[in-house]
Amino acid sequence: MIAAVVLAAGASTRFGSPKQRLLLEPVLERVRASSVDDVVVVLGAHEVETDARTVQCADWERGPGASLRCGLAALGAEVDAAVVVLGDGPDLDPRAIDRVIAAWRRAHAPLLAATYGGVRLHPLLLARTAWVDIPDAGLRDLPAEPVECDDLSPPGDVDSADDINRR
Repeated sequence: MIAAVVLAAGASTRFGSPKQRLLLEPVLERVRASSVDDVVVVLGAHEVETDARTVQCADWERGPGASLRCGLAALGAEVDAAVVVLGDGPDLDPRAIDRVIAAWRRAHAPLLAATYGGVRLHPLLLARTAWVDIPDAGLRDLPAEPVECDDLSPPGDVDSADDINRR
């Protein structure tokens, strides 16, 4: 079983308001259009209305790794791997999720990451065997098997209201 962990715990200080309230549902629509079997959203700084299963991460301020650990802890024993998605990447292509899952099923690497033009972005896939010792800073500096998604749109990263206007 493959689950998605959507990280949406941040304070949105650069955005000026809880961007999760604007961006989470479009991201969830894209995640649900993929082949994942389950979805959990990690919240922290802000409450957000959603029909998805949520987990509140008290340690969200420690960094994305802390939020990821909260999300992984909410997954059942039947989950073999987790696809990690950012709640502020509204252009995520569901095919990138499916491509990363397919690559994992072939190679069974502990960590895989979608790449766009050689740049490592999201989604990431983390096999259950790699769910230990996740640093507070997250997975960015850990080695990952690249999964080319050059023909797909990158997921985007909305940090400010201007980022939405540029889309």
